[in-house]
Amino acid sequence: MSRKPITKDLAGLSLGSKPISWNQKDVMLYALGVGSRPDEDLEYVYEGRGPKVLPTYGVIPGGLAILSVIENVEIELAMLLHGEEAITLHREIPPLASAVVKCRITEVYDKGKAALIGCEGLVEDDKGPICTAKSMLFVRGAGGFGGERGPSTAGVNAPPDRAPDIVAEYQTRPEQGAVYRLSGDMNPIHIDPDFAKFAGFENPFMHGLCTFSVVGRAILRELCGGVPTRLKTLEGRFADQVYYGNKIITKMWKTGPGEAIVQAETQKGNIVLSQARTTYTS
Repeated sequence: MSRKPITKDLAGLSLGSKPISWNQKDVMLYALGVGSRPDEDLEYVYEGRGPKVLPTYGVIPGGLAILSVIENVEIELAMLLHGEEAITLHREIPPLASAVVKCRITEVYDKGKAALIGCEGLVEDDKGPICTAKSMLFVRGAGGFGGERGPSTAGVNAPPDRAPDIVAEYQTRPEQGAVYRLSGDMNPIHIDPDFAKFAGFENPFMHGLCTFSVVGRAILRELCGGVPTRLKTLEGRFADQVYYGNKIITKMWKTGPGEAIVQAETQKGNIVLSQARTTYTS
């Protein structure tokens, strides 16, 4: 199958449906990969208490939309960066499911030296929609095709000029990348020191979606009372790397009933998830 060049005409293109299934072992392995531990999160890592499914697990099946873009669009993988992610929960994610992911390209922007491609994966089973994952893909060297630059994101989801209402800390662990990659993203940059150095990084670093999900755990605990069905949406931009052993410090500013601006930093103060926002039921 021939792949399509990056042009503005890709916006709105359906990429078809992909089948997917998951089971209790999959969702428990994912929970372990994003830092859940039996002493704090037993119901997510032990089938005898569930298992409950972390809401951010939706980025795993929903992420098939990214694969569909790679399969259908002329993209050099070495030039591809995952810029932003958003998840919308339509209902509680079941621990066992056979589903399909309806994939489409939502937007395409010409940033001059790069292209920005938005893609969306709607995950549904025979009971209806489960979740929708949306990704923004930054393709270096692929701009200049004559499309619109897209809206400015300056000031989007900016934290209020005051102290956060809630601060939550999670410690990352040396083996976290080795566990998280077993949920599907096998990129060696997150585990192989030689490959990471070849790519220009001092060491392997954590998957962006793992950072996203650690932030999701903080929101689930602090804003949703640990109840998965209360988390409705989470969106954010990947701003910097998290290295294993760093702390992820999630700051939350309540901005209205059931909504908050979120920002995540390491203990060094570098922002790793920016322009983030969540909605939830009180």
